[in-house]
Amino acid sequence: MESVETNPTTAPSGGSGGGQRRRRSDAQRNVVALLDAAKSVFARTGVDAPAKEITDLAGVGVGTLYRHFPRRSDLILAVMQHEIDACAGAAATLSSEHDPWDALTLWIGRLTALVGTKQGLASALHSGDPAFDDLPRSIMEQLEPALGALLDAARADGSVKAEIAPAEVVLTVALLCQPVRGETPTFTERMIRIFVEGLRSR
Repeated sequence: MESVETNPTTAPSGGSGGGQRRRRSDAQRNVVALLDAAKSVFARTGVDAPAKEITDLAGVGVGTLYRHFPRRSDLILAVMQHEIDACAGAAATLSSEHDPWDALTLWIGRLTALVGTKQGLASALHSGDPAFDDLPRSIMEQLEPALGALLDAARADGSVKAEIAPAEVVLTVALLCQPVRGETPTFTERMIRIFVEGLRSR
């Protein structure tokens, strides 16, 4: 699955280079604004929200939305890919700023937020649209290596049990984030905290 471009190619040198770079920079800002707006709107009102609700929040025109994302499935996939990229990329940053256990627990918090985004898109992702067929594989291919590095570091300093695998953590978090009738989101947060403490080596 192709991800949204985040590093536009630098424009060639010459008289028109500055204008081309500005246009590419403006286009990239529009894409990021649309993805952030769509994530918020989808979580609030669902994936069938009017396009104008998304573009108004992003501060762009409807034509800009359809120029970048001609189909609603293109936008949904781009929102998910944007969140997956951010979650996977956070692993290295957290490792450089925190000890292994704290880095791992903070990253699982990011993963929980990502699963929450996915829950907001559940109706589309389970619609049978073949555009979403590769998404589960894409999620695991990107998140497992990121989490694996965090787990390896935590094992090395003795803070995490040796037998846990990255896929087991990802799938457990996904299951724990399923809505429970009659319970508030704080119930899910508590279950995640209990699970995370269970990973810790005593």
